[in-house]
Amino acid sequence: MTENSKEITTELIKQLRDKTGISVMQCKKALEETSGDMEKAVMLLQKKSADIASKKSERVLHSGIVSSYMHSTGTVGTMIELLCESDFVANNEEFKKLARDIAMHATATNPQFIKSEDIDEHAMELAKEMFVKEVEGKPEEMKAKILEGKLSAYWSERVLLDQAFIKNPEITIRNLIQQAVQKFGENIELSRFVRYSVSQ
Repeated sequence: MTENSKEITTELIKQLRDKTGISVMQCKKALEETSGDMEKAVMLLQKKSADIASKKSERVLHSGIVSSYMHSTGTVGTMIELLCESDFVANNEEFKKLARDIAMHATATNPQFIKSEDIDEHAMELAKEMFVKEVEGKPEEMKAKILEGKLSAYWSERVLLDQAFIKNPEITIRNLIQQAVQKFGENIELSRFVRYSVSQ
């Protein structure tokens, strides 16, 4: 063991598993590859999840579930459709929990779009107009970069896949789904959602 490496204990593996939801063996391997550095291990697993999800993204989705979450007040709730490749995964309790967690998250955060590609031109222009005024008076060479940063932050709060997961703000909903793809070995896609509120 090098001077900077940590001993890979069962407790360390458990902590990483609790943070990521990835299998014990993959967590152990990630910790070994990063010399026990928890932060680097999380980043490594997220990268692997994204790579796996990307490879599986072209596979056909034949199955899935509709899940919903209703707030205890009974005044707001969300229904989502989460697709996968097989009934075996669709009927898995962890898959059902994932769908319910996403529905609960959407109920709490009120996203406008599933992914950034869904944002229409009109919404883009309105957001841009709003922030153009805020960058007035800034140095010309910095305006574009500041505007881009403001727009990116604005949309990350309104695009469901880019939002920080309310149960674990260290990951986004996209990361959460990518972890599930890695766990189940199937392509998984959030295809649609509808949020209802008595005040809207």
